[in-house]
Amino acid sequence: MTSARALASGTMPPPAAEPMGNLPFAYPAARRMDLVEDHFGHAVADPYRWLENDVRSDGEVAAWVDAENALTHQYLETLPGRAALNQRMASLYNYERFGLPQRAGSRYFYSYNDGTLNQSKLMVRDALDGAGRTLIDPNGWAADGATALAEWRPSRDGSHLVYAVQDGGTDWRIVRLIDVSTGAQLADELRWIKFSGFDWAHDGSGFYYSRFPAPADGATYQSLNTDQAIYFHALGTPQADDRLVYATPEMPQWSHGANITDDGKWLIITTTQGTDARYQVSLINLERPDARPQILIAGLEHKWDYVGSNGNKLLFVTDKDAPNGRIVAIDPAAPARMTTLVAERTMPLQNARRIGNNIILSYLGDASSQAEVIDLNGRGQSRLTLGAIGTASGFGGDATSSETFYSFTSFSTPTTIYRLDTATRQTTVFARPNVPFNPADFSVEQRFYTSRDGTRVPMFVVMKRGVDRTGGSPTILYGYGGFSVSQTPGYSPTRMAWLQAGGVYVVANLRGGDEYGTAWHDAGRRANKQNVFDDCIAAGEYLIAQGITGRGQLAVEGRSNGGLLVGAVVNQRPDLFAAALPGVGVMDMLRFNRFTAGRYWTDDYGDPGVEADFNVLRAYSPYHNVRDGVDYPAILVTTADTDDRVVPGHSFKYAAALQAAHVGDKPHLIRIETRAGHGSGKPVAKIVEEFSDMYAFVARWTGLDIDAGLRG
Repeated sequence: MTSARALASGTMPPPAAEPMGNLPFAYPAARRMDLVEDHFGHAVADPYRWLENDVRSDGEVAAWVDAENALTHQYLETLPGRAALNQRMASLYNYERFGLPQRAGSRYFYSYNDGTLNQSKLMVRDALDGAGRTLIDPNGWAADGATALAEWRPSRDGSHLVYAVQDGGTDWRIVRLIDVSTGAQLADELRWIKFSGFDWAHDGSGFYYSRFPAPADGATYQSLNTDQAIYFHALGTPQADDRLVYATPEMPQWSHGANITDDGKWLIITTTQGTDARYQVSLINLERPDARPQILIAGLEHKWDYVGSNGNKLLFVTDKDAPNGRIVAIDPAAPARMTTLVAERTMPLQNARRIGNNIILSYLGDASSQAEVIDLNGRGQSRLTLGAIGTASGFGGDATSSETFYSFTSFSTPTTIYRLDTATRQTTVFARPNVPFNPADFSVEQRFYTSRDGTRVPMFVVMKRGVDRTGGSPTILYGYGGFSVSQTPGYSPTRMAWLQAGGVYVVANLRGGDEYGTAWHDAGRRANKQNVFDDCIAAGEYLIAQGITGRGQLAVEGRSNGGLLVGAVVNQRPDLFAAALPGVGVMDMLRFNRFTAGRYWTDDYGDPGVEADFNVLRAYSPYHNVRDGVDYPAILVTTADTDDRVVPGHSFKYAAALQAAHVGDKPHLIRIETRAGHGSGKPVAKIVEEFSDMYAFVARWTGLDIDAGLRG
């Protein structure tokens, strides 16, 4: 088989002369393999496959990473306004922040940051109006601040707490326990846990969790995640003695989670295969020690999210016969005779939870939150006053108390925590932050534009009031478009620094998300994925046509699936953008399912091993569609060495392909963070460094004068 020119082939192009202003450079050499594979009769070249190897164990990859980082940081240090952005972002993070409280017994547990910490602490109050004391402070766990407190859950009486440690950004967790009264750490330690919740037995004897088999030596951050099973860990015992509760070795692709019903009678096991909300639900009767699992809902066909129990009925949110969601009641003794408690509405039902003798419903209307309280019979509707445009989340709790907490945030307003008594329907403020700016100084508009096929798509346009809009403004367009993830309003200190400097920030609600329910998601995945790219391109064209931004002033940003979005739209319309920020992106659409969690994503992307899916994926895969001989915008790729969600090889290969092709004289660089992963657990200092680099890069190529904007 002879090589096909799927990418720029032959020798590396000669170094460009001064492509970065006055800073001459040459991209680091990336060895090209003569590797061509046949995919359904198509010859596909993969010359940079060696860059998939783990940077920790492959010296050639490590040397390439070091050379790329050296070049990138040499350039970033020359950018005007970078230091000012860094300073402003750091100052914007310096405010008191509270997480949503969880009540257990008489105690309240919540995360807290006084504004100066790299990682938030876990606090506990012995009463609602009591003084908070530090239970866990992760800031001393690592010198670089990159070891974080991840998931945590108190026992039902509040006497013990299970918590997870995330080191260097990996998805893997180390799980430990603590005595809440004394603060003493127990000897228990659990490993090889990821994508797991924790639910305590009602008697506090231990908890249920999910884990994977230990990976092979050297494959910790790259091997596929299969054979997840549910275990029970008894306090004070070694992990080797944990009891296997549920496993499906005959179906290694299935994943399982467990939670206990409010009355303590049932262990609900939710089984999934990918990222779609298509579940099988099984039950184990906890009142019978010898009980075996019984299937309540079979088939992996619909969503079944547990809401709570009511007598002998279990309540679920489902999209069965209701694409926007409804609540049904199921008697485990007669599951076929389910009844509807809350009917489907025109808005998608995002979440529901029983709190005391009421149920809280969370809806999404035009990508903004709406919430209401009903009684257990589906009546007595009372709508919560949240705010004009924003996002509400939380509403945790159970049948034992009428108390719940929720948060509300918008683009210009940091998160405020509220306490709600569902019995009286009274809301009070638990924690409201003070920030060094006036949120009223910023405007938030929701606009609607038309995509290529005529679909009406919403977007949020955020800017500082008083910005001169006559000539257009440097603008960042952010998008995601996948996995039923809705892009709703929320505050970000890094984004606020861009706004304060005079830039415009736009969030487009692309298809593939859940802004309008199942139909919106389906319209942006698998064979319909091109709709997502069309929506993003149409958003950019609309912003220019409306004078919000101008030619040469528009940048596009996205992370993870959004990084794929950026890579694809830049390949398809390089003329539309002045700069691009693809972060931790899925860039090789023909091999994504071979690493870590990638196998889950076939629900959204399709399977590259299936010919029809391959044809779709090959057509937009960013790595395989770099257009040699066409001028590209300035591009700063970002990834991290410990990203075991979207392995960094995706970004490495994409950057190497960009740098080898003839795509113009603007910089096409990659920034590779060390001791960081896909995003969660990253210390504030690393976040500030990364985003000041990214937004200074965008400012340079969209014409934003950061220093002047921040002085004004």
